[in-house]
Amino acid sequence: MLEKIFKLKEKGTTVKTEVLAGVTTFLAMAYILAVNPSILGETGMSVKGVFLATALSSAVATMIMGFIANYPVALSAGMGVNALFTYTICFGMGLSYKGALACVFVSGIIFIAISVTGLRTYIINAIPSQLKLAIGAGIGFFIAFIGLKNAGIIVASEATAVALGNLQDPTVLLAVFGILVTILLLTKKVPAAVFYGLIITAVVGMIAGVLGVSGMPSVPQGIISADLDFSLVGAFAEGMGELLEHPSCFVAIFSLLFVDFFDTAGTLVAVANRANLVDEKGELENIDKALLADSVGTVFGSVMGTSTVTSFVESTSGVEVGGRTGLTAVTTGILFLLSVFFSPLLSCVTNAVTAPALVVVGILMAQQLKGIDWDNLVYSASGFMTVIFMILAYSISDGIAIGFITYTITMIGTGKTKEIKPIVWILDVCFIIFLVFLPK
Repeated sequence: MLEKIFKLKEKGTTVKTEVLAGVTTFLAMAYILAVNPSILGETGMSVKGVFLATALSSAVATMIMGFIANYPVALSAGMGVNALFTYTICFGMGLSYKGALACVFVSGIIFIAISVTGLRTYIINAIPSQLKLAIGAGIGFFIAFIGLKNAGIIVASEATAVALGNLQDPTVLLAVFGILVTILLLTKKVPAAVFYGLIITAVVGMIAGVLGVSGMPSVPQGIISADLDFSLVGAFAEGMGELLEHPSCFVAIFSLLFVDFFDTAGTLVAVANRANLVDEKGELENIDKALLADSVGTVFGSVMGTSTVTSFVESTSGVEVGGRTGLTAVTTGILFLLSVFFSPLLSCVTNAVTAPALVVVGILMAQQLKGIDWDNLVYSASGFMTVIFMILAYSISDGIAIGFITYTITMIGTGKTKEIKPIVWILDVCFIIFLVFLPK
């Protein structure tokens, strides 16, 4: 049955590999179950309600992605978009969290519409092939930076913007240990090196915690928790009236559309390149189904009570373990579903534990840079700008936007204006509006 649904032999994988990849992806992105409630909770939303909404929407959306698109991609409430939800839409524009959920719901409906018509597929396939490589590599640097920052290895600095963290801090040392161990396993060509790196780091951390080292991953005190909060389910409906009362809601909807559109595009391009899901024309296989799954996830998430659900770059950690089909996603989805009842187990999955996976995945994804023609200024300039701004602006969509604009300028400069596709011109205008006029 699994062979018939997921075409395992055709993709050169096995059930064991896919399940292991699914577990790895879940561990790499399990932090969202703690981070998302803390961010959305600032708006007055029930923290327990957001946790439940995050877990259930992640489970449903990820399993839809696996069964419908056969992609090894997991989805959850997007980082960055949840900050947009709280700090811009609620605090900046003055909408209540119910109104903000209504904006997410409407943006999801629009996404479904443009996914069904094939417009999203057309735009993604219009991205120049070498710019796709830069996007994939840029996301690798971005995800590695997230890992280093969350683990405290890289910290903010007033003097230099960023600086090396405190290497005497036990949690920082645990993350450094995990990174080195995972890289060592990788160089030894150990199968599922990323997964084993996660496990080793967590176990060492728990042992250190038992021995009295502060800040370490804690040994779970319990296993099952059935304290479920459904108070946010359907809350978006009460906020629909705000869409007419607040003109700014249209800006909010457009912002949600834009960020999710290009974050998703970048993620799917990156994962597809690593998982060999690109055909001979350079187009992504089943991309229309993958985008539809992503759109349905956003609508379902808004109904449950969370911000935009989107494809996660952490899916690449499962791909590096060997995940190639939707069975990886289904496995991750099942674990998200189980997390509703086994939330105490997540206490051992800290930033120090996930950092090694994110950094090593970044190393592997950065290898896509070798496919860029660095002697061609069009590709080298647009590729460089894509990568550097993803990191420095801390935004996948900002990096893509600046990369596109640079591509167009350099194409004009080299006398290749006629080779620029019409959709690229349209996107450039949208990018400029997004970067210059929309609130961040």
